[in-house]
Amino acid sequence: MHGLGIKQVAKLALTLGMATMLMGAGDLTRQTPIEVKVELGNASNEMVFTPSALTFETGKLYKLTLTNPSPSKHYFTSYGLASKVFTRKVQIKAGSGSVAEVKGIISEIEVFPGHTVEWWFVPVQTGSLSDLHCHVKDDDGQTHAKKGMVGTIEIK
Repeated sequence: MHGLGIKQVAKLALTLGMATMLMGAGDLTRQTPIEVKVELGNASNEMVFTPSALTFETGKLYKLTLTNPSPSKHYFTSYGLASKVFTRKVQIKAGSGSVAEVKGIISEIEVFPGHTVEWWFVPVQTGSLSDLHCHVKDDDGQTHAKKGMVGTIEIK
């Protein structure tokens, strides 16, 4: 620090340290959530995630709303995402209300036809993930992932 005395350097370090502490203060799970909606399949029974590319940012609270409008059950599975987020809760919806909440580590969520699940989480680590898939196996022996139900996740 050219031109600064030891006292000025110490004061600057203290100010920067306090600013850093202030930026990290608070309960990150109590933010207003950013809602991201994903449909698992569709009414035509196509094996797709809509959208199939998701982007999240570390430190922000998300409410990932997973809706299944298709006649088949589907999984939303990403072990990579599970390892890079803090899960606040998973809320199981029925009609206009909730029937249950699940807390803890979540790696996959099964959503039955016509139902909705909300996954509330805060990403804590960056990464590019290509492991989003549905591993439900149909009577023909093929998984929904083999039929195109895959996606990507970017955490910035």
